[in-house]
Amino acid sequence: MKIRVRLTILFTLLTAAILFFFAFIIYYSAKKDREKEFFELLKKEAITKSNLFLKAKVPSEVLHNIYHNNRQTINEVEVAVYNQNKKLLYHDAVEIDFVKETDELFDEIKQKEFVIFYQDKWQVVGMNYVVDGNHYIVTAAALDEYGYSKMNNLLKNIILIYILSLLLIILSAFFFTNKAINPVKEITNKAKQISASNLDLRIELKSKGDELAELTTTINQMLQRLENSFDAQKSFVSNIAHELRTPLAAIITELEMAVDKEHTNEEYQQLIQFALNDTKRIVRFSNSLFDMAKASYDPSEINFKMIRIDEILLDSVAQIQKNNKEYKIDLNFIRIPEEENEVAVIGNEYLLKVAFTNLIENACKYSINNSCIVQVDFDDKEVKINFINKGDKIDQEELALIFKPFFRSDKHKNIQGQGIGLPLTKKIVDLHDARLELYSEEGKETIFQIVLKKSK
Repeated sequence: MKIRVRLTILFTLLTAAILFFFAFIIYYSAKKDREKEFFELLKKEAITKSNLFLKAKVPSEVLHNIYHNNRQTINEVEVAVYNQNKKLLYHDAVEIDFVKETDELFDEIKQKEFVIFYQDKWQVVGMNYVVDGNHYIVTAAALDEYGYSKMNNLLKNIILIYILSLLLIILSAFFFTNKAINPVKEITNKAKQISASNLDLRIELKSKGDELAELTTTINQMLQRLENSFDAQKSFVSNIAHELRTPLAAIITELEMAVDKEHTNEEYQQLIQFALNDTKRIVRFSNSLFDMAKASYDPSEINFKMIRIDEILLDSVAQIQKNNKEYKIDLNFIRIPEEENEVAVIGNEYLLKVAFTNLIENACKYSINNSCIVQVDFDDKEVKINFINKGDKIDQEELALIFKPFFRSDKHKNIQGQGIGLPLTKKIVDLHDARLELYSEEGKETIFQIVLKKSK
């Protein structure tokens, strides 16, 4: 069911229920007022005729004539007067005698002084009445035909007005629902036109300050993020293709040179070594891409456990020095941990080792003497690792780009690299809810600092 239909139905049902409640209150109040007013009228009529009969001593024949004459034009009240011994003294119409006074009724009137009740649709009052010290029992009954007629007319009018109101409510609900939903429909139609080939399109903002404006702004912001993501993806794929094409082309060239003509053993070994180096370059690049993908997983899908930072750093240093004999790495502890949990954090051992290895290799690669100083410090809440080298200052405009994939500084184009190590490190640090900070000044050291929260 569409929202406009559902809103129309809900609005109609809600309004219909409210109208029904008010209509019921009006009808019920009118019914109770009619009933109360007619009982009061019966009481007054009973007192009036009792006074005429008992005080004014008007003969019964006269009262009967008045009753019969009035009864021809209006629904006259039937009054009966009894003494304390339940003996009938006067009755407007004995031949009719609609109300049959019983001993139980007389006893109830004597006990309560005044009673009211219905007999069929006739309303009846019974009361004790005192005249000159004598107690009498008086009953009065009548059918309020005029009142019932008014109530029937009121009920018909309420039903008619209620039905007409429902029709008007349905039309109004449909109109205003359409008016409210049409902007959403326009947004939907515009959104359907947007695809991967025209992500630059945006939804026009026609209102300000309302929920639709907020929705439109949110969708446009999402489209902007998608466009940026697609552009980044295209750039990423293009860079991957470039990084793979260069060593693959070199390998093909080297192998073609090896088979095209005869070479000496030394030349074959040299060509094989070139091909091996390019193959290793592809493998390192592929591993970095796999690590980048793993660092992009949802944190719930990655195995986190308590690990010691000093052990991971020692493994990273040993691995780097095994593969790069010329690198000089100095691992220093500002304070020697007395207990193993002083340098323990919750993290993924493999990913943190990748991050530390990248930072140490970068520090050695870009330093003036292929050296890196790794300093470890800790307190009650954090473990801080500084990766320090002496090399060229990182320019201010490069600071904002250095963690973007495949970014390479122009002044370091001659140094072999793929521009993926630092972005991967940043992803890993963010995944561990840690901080990665960079300090670089002319003539001073360049410091990459990782701050990890300690396990509790």
